[in-house]
Amino acid sequence: MKTCEWCGELEAVPGRNTVYWELPDGTRAIELTDTPAMVCSSCGMTYQEENTVKEIEDQLLLIQTKKLPESLTYQQLMETERILKRNYFDFS
Repeated sequence: MKTCEWCGELEAVPGRNTVYWELPDGTRAIELTDTPAMVCSSCGMTYQEENTVKEIEDQLLLIQTKKLPESLTYQQLMETERILKRNYFDFS
């Protein structure tokens, strides 16, 4: 168990959920199913950890998003062929 990022209780466990993500160009949003998440039994919140958010956002910057379907799994997104090697806008 981990500490929940929302309520601070030591009740968050790994899970999966469906999320909706706006593409970097702002033209539309896609549905990502079976996305890694943390689920808190104390407050009921289900959320993505920062590293998962970064992985999704980086991948969306590195692929041709116009070819993406309206809905796909997290794994399918991560396996989509990249047109860039890395996120050149990430200076962290």
